[in-house]
Amino acid sequence: METYKCNQCGMSVNASCGKCGIPLENGFLNLHDGSTVQVSKCPSCEGKIKSPLCCGEDMSCVL
Repeated sequence: METYKCNQCGMSVNASCGKCGIPLENGFLNLHDGSTVQVSKCPSCEGKIKSPLCCGEDMSCVL
């Protein structure tokens, strides 16, 4: 399971898809302006959510 950890306070979370029950994978969404957004995505149903935030920043993905 992917674990997301806050680099500032050390809090961590595990995330799985509520529909499929499968652990979410770290990924990136490419935007039209060329920028990227970190997302958590389900490898089965391909649903995506914005990756978790903590202390005002994206949490880092620990593989």
